[in-house]
Amino acid sequence: MITVYGRATSSNVQLVMWTIGELELAHERLDYGHRYGGTDTPEFLEMNPMGRVPAMRDGDVVMFESGAIVRYLSARYGNEAFWPADPAARAPLDIWAEWTKVTLAPAFAQPIFWQLLRHPAGEGGESVQAAAENLMPLITMLDHRLGEGPWVAGEEFTFADIFTGHLLYRYQTLVFDKTRSPRLDAYYARLTMRPAFAEHVMVSFEPLRMV
Repeated sequence: MITVYGRATSSNVQLVMWTIGELELAHERLDYGHRYGGTDTPEFLEMNPMGRVPAMRDGDVVMFESGAIVRYLSARYGNEAFWPADPAARAPLDIWAEWTKVTLAPAFAQPIFWQLLRHPAGEGGESVQAAAENLMPLITMLDHRLGEGPWVAGEEFTFADIFTGHLLYRYQTLVFDKTRSPRLDAYYARLTMRPAFAEHVMVSFEPLRMV
């Protein structure tokens, strides 16, 4: 039994839970973080000294950092299609997985997502607009990379789609100026048809609003 410590509204927890859902792994998720607290206890800090969600326990394996957890679960439990064993076959997928985590996500999460959730309508508009202008070239880059899909690897759904798609519910449903991205839109529509995505990623973020 895999145990994930973290609230359902955390995008990093969603990254892990979507992976677990796609791999159909037995699990339990416990609410930690944000309004639930619990991340500053000695027990939690022993699992994650950063005091952030998620943390994960899989038997004797205890981990933090969502990207590392996804790779571990994919390598341990995924089949060849989901996690190619050949490093050369996996490399181009891992490039886009990493790019999403370290380039695309930071350009969206703090300057746009949290800015819109933490400030009343009309406040911070100029900063959001500026951040959106910085984000749109990255969205265009991803739109081109996806091509006709249907997935990042082409015909096969892989771990790279977990990384690439886990912020798209928030991106698609928040209202701000966006560039045209028909391939990305079609990709998102396909993701919404996946039961694990619908359950673990299409989670209302209204409880996170500060207004």
